[in-house]
Amino acid sequence: MSRPKNQNYKGHGLSKGKEREQRASIRFKTTLMNTLMDVLRHRPGWVEVKDEGDWDFYWCDVSWLRENFDHTYMDEHVRISHFRNHYELTRKNYMVKNLKRFRKQLEREAGKLEAAKCDFFPKTFEMPCEYHLFVEEFRKNPGITWIMKPVARSQGKGIFLFRRLKDIMDWRKGTAGKKLTSSEAQPARSAVNPPGGHDARSSDDQKDEIPVENYVAQRYIENPYLIGGRKFDLRVYVLVMSYIPLRAWLYRDGFARFSNTRFTLSSIDDQYVHLTNVAVQKTSPDYHPKKYLASKHGPEAVETLFSDMDNIFIRSLQSVQKVIISDKHCFELYGYDILIDQDLKPWLLEVNASPSLTASSQEDYELKTCLLEDTLHVVDMEARLTGREKRVGGFDLMWNDGPVSREEGAPDLLGMGNFVTNTHLGCVNDRKKQLRQLFRSLQSQKKASS
Repeated sequence: MSRPKNQNYKGHGLSKGKEREQRASIRFKTTLMNTLMDVLRHRPGWVEVKDEGDWDFYWCDVSWLRENFDHTYMDEHVRISHFRNHYELTRKNYMVKNLKRFRKQLEREAGKLEAAKCDFFPKTFEMPCEYHLFVEEFRKNPGITWIMKPVARSQGKGIFLFRRLKDIMDWRKGTAGKKLTSSEAQPARSAVNPPGGHDARSSDDQKDEIPVENYVAQRYIENPYLIGGRKFDLRVYVLVMSYIPLRAWLYRDGFARFSNTRFTLSSIDDQYVHLTNVAVQKTSPDYHPKKYLASKHGPEAVETLFSDMDNIFIRSLQSVQKVIISDKHCFELYGYDILIDQDLKPWLLEVNASPSLTASSQEDYELKTCLLEDTLHVVDMEARLTGREKRVGGFDLMWNDGPVSREEGAPDLLGMGNFVTNTHLGCVNDRKKQLRQLFRSLQSQKKASS
């Protein structure tokens, strides 16, 4: 993105000026005082910038992005931690709209079998604007359980389950007579937004300012896979470096979050049964989902399950590829929440643009420290990588304008009998050894070419 520098623009990285040259010092800024700050401060050659100082790297919060992105000139090498309209994937209502639209597009262009690969999110309606459509669907399947979620809140706030229409009447009365928000009405189009996108100002601001809170009503998955009688979901990390072309990395480590109480549908008011928010130690043998599932169902069934999860990551990113404003200065670390049902089918619950980087235990701190260190290695402010790497630390390149093969030197083409995607979720993460080898090899190549 090139923006003219004038008196209304704040410029960053200007004194460095050179495109992707190796730099001795990286000036960073962040407002997040958690694991991230520790990682940034300990990174060799990185220097913290406070207040209005010039920066090369900014791990910003979304409110800064909303207020400043369009008025900030950034030099070639500068990077920030969000795409301009990240919410197209991370707000629950927009995510579903984009997935529904993408599914229709696939059906038109490639047929129903291909479109069926997008059937990984529960039937969902935006409320209040799709209330009448929801009622129609509700009456077709009396007695099933639905879940209501506010579109722009996190950590389980505002969520409730229901089986009767009268259970949501109080919620609906609270919205009656109030003006429609921009995401209930036809959204306005911003000058910088691509076709099909949502207006950045009107939608993202609603996190704080909407007079009527929008919800999604979603069919509740009544047959979750249980471990020790308890429901769980998986938090998985995907790093997107570019949307056009799509370039995405999958992290090897994640964690399972378990509900506090044994699962039952007889008590839909008990959030401790239905919400998964407890980070459980990922190395505990009883709670390592991949090992547990493989021991119960065999490795082939688990490979299929994890391949289906890969499909969720790629299809969801493709669904927003044409509406996200792809900018070479931006990257995004997404936290995907995946639920597995008793048939070993994975379901996409939501995608987080600001996954929690605050540690809840020593083990969680270690996981997030490694995740963030490796994110910075891939972002590569130091300009050490060649751009041909398929693995950097705990990250594996799963999509590079097309699927990436696990085999070294193999052409990245589907349709070949033995094609295996380059994803290793839940596999051994020998990141320290891999990074040592990688940087040693890069140093040798540099010496040889100089």
